[in-house]
Amino acid sequence: MTLFAIMPLAFVIGMGHALETDHLAAVSNMLTKKGGRRALIARGAFWGLGHTLALFVLCSAVVALGLTISGRVQAGLEFAVGVMIVFLGAQTLWQMYRDRVHVHVHEHDGAAHLHLHSHAADTVTHRESVHDHTHRATNLRALVVGLVHGAAGSGALLALTISATETLGQALAYFAVFGLGSMAGMAAVSMVASFPLSLAQRSTLWVRRATGLSIGCAALWVGAMVMFENGQVLQSLAQ
Repeated sequence: MTLFAIMPLAFVIGMGHALETDHLAAVSNMLTKKGGRRALIARGAFWGLGHTLALFVLCSAVVALGLTISGRVQAGLEFAVGVMIVFLGAQTLWQMYRDRVHVHVHEHDGAAHLHLHSHAADTVTHRESVHDHTHRATNLRALVVGLVHGAAGSGALLALTISATETLGQALAYFAVFGLGSMAGMAAVSMVASFPLSLAQRSTLWVRRATGLSIGCAALWVGAMVMFENGQVLQSLAQ
């Protein structure tokens, strides 16, 4: 295949890769954190950046040095992803329980934004609350989660790249464009996800709480399945 034929393919596959279930489960939990629509999109892009960096560095090193990623290492990395997703889901549920958290939108300093908001320390009703709070940066966390996901996906990308490319230069370009596609895909997913979350906050209280609970429980389920599947692979390889 020529370089011009490979690059569009790499970008499209990268975008599709961002839509995998475990990726969506992890990023969905991060999207329930504080921030406006731009912040949500940036969070998805930072996940993609971490994902791209890990894939490019690991895969480039493996191809350039003529190494391989064993099935045991690949399964171990995927298992770690499952643990991370379970942690993110459990953290979301715990924060909702501890802090009386709900999906919330309001405007201050001239900007409307969406986030999970707590009234655990309030002594007045929700309507009377001034809703003062600080916005902690969460892009670093999204970057780290993306790095873990990228490391876990390196084995599959290597197999795909080796079958589609002929030279080291083509392989490196494929890794880079694939990563850019994953960044674009997750940023787009984050943008789309911000709209139903905005609608949920305008609904009744039980709908707002159900949104957070659903996201947290879905992450627990997906993470547990990833851990179970790869735990079985590790067990079979150890025998």
